[in-house]
Amino acid sequence: MSDLAEVARALVAPGKGILAADESTATIKRRFDAIGVENTEDNRRAYRETLFRTPRIAEYISGVILYDETIRQKAVDGTPLVKILKDQSIHPGIKVDLGAKPLAFSPSEVVTEGLDGLRERLAEYKGLGAVFSKWRAVITITGDDIPSDYCVRVNAHALARYAALSQEAGIVPIVEPEVLMDGTHSIERCNEVTIRTLRTVFIQLAAQRVRLEGMLLKPNMVLSGKEAAKRAGADEVARYTVECFRATVPAAVPGIVFLSGGQSDDEATVNLDAINRYAAKVRAPWALSFSYGRGLQAAPQKAWAGKPANVTAAQRAFQHRAKLTSAAALGKYTPAMEKETAAV
Repeated sequence: MSDLAEVARALVAPGKGILAADESTATIKRRFDAIGVENTEDNRRAYRETLFRTPRIAEYISGVILYDETIRQKAVDGTPLVKILKDQSIHPGIKVDLGAKPLAFSPSEVVTEGLDGLRERLAEYKGLGAVFSKWRAVITITGDDIPSDYCVRVNAHALARYAALSQEAGIVPIVEPEVLMDGTHSIERCNEVTIRTLRTVFIQLAAQRVRLEGMLLKPNMVLSGKEAAKRAGADEVARYTVECFRATVPAAVPGIVFLSGGQSDDEATVNLDAINRYAAKVRAPWALSFSYGRGLQAAPQKAWAGKPANVTAAQRAFQHRAKLTSAAALGKYTPAMEKETAAV
């Protein structure tokens, strides 16, 4: 367990966070469609290799969550992508869930599947170099009745079983219960659902004997719904989010790595910065960092556009977003930093 705790702490080292590059083939197709790039294995490899080879990115990125295809891929020169990361002291991770499916007897809600055969898959991924893993549960807010207690409980149980199997395999689990920001709900409603979800998750983690010091939590920020008439600003997001965690997350958890969850690059950065500034005032016990996908990748994807000639521009964009997000994880971000030019 000491090794797991050491990896967990390294993933949330000051000013560092995680790149979520674990998009499924279907998900990355939507991203590639938006920039006019064909969704082929070679293009997926080329894009991710571009990110992983970005100079000095290890100053800001502690780990990368990979997809099943990616953890097996080699760069154009034959170097395994995992080795490219490890040579920079960046920890390779792996997405192990198999996605959300309709929940029996509550088809408007979903449950994440993938527990069958997970022990064997974790052993294989460890052999391929993974030192941490991730499992995402999806919680939706619709009206007063959804999420149901049934949905929250079933997803929390699956998260806990996954986390226990991951630790058994010697792999740090990142537990991701995401309350979606889709909808018109208020920040107060998101706060209520997030508190209920996290309390249930930690009850289940305890029941499955998961060691808190050897895991990380990847939750949503407490936000107004994306379509809410009046959305809360960064200071309000920070207060609700940190106080929500103070009411639910044990101090033994080494760190909380936020998902960007549909926020724009700027919104995810500004909110993370505000959260860390508020957390410092109240002396919150955990590291508060990031595990961003779109929040780090939107700019480099657009700059790359599938063209080899654009690799340097894409790396510059990625490095810039990573630097800004790192500053936010330290509570030291300023809007003026957006205008700085990254050097690659």
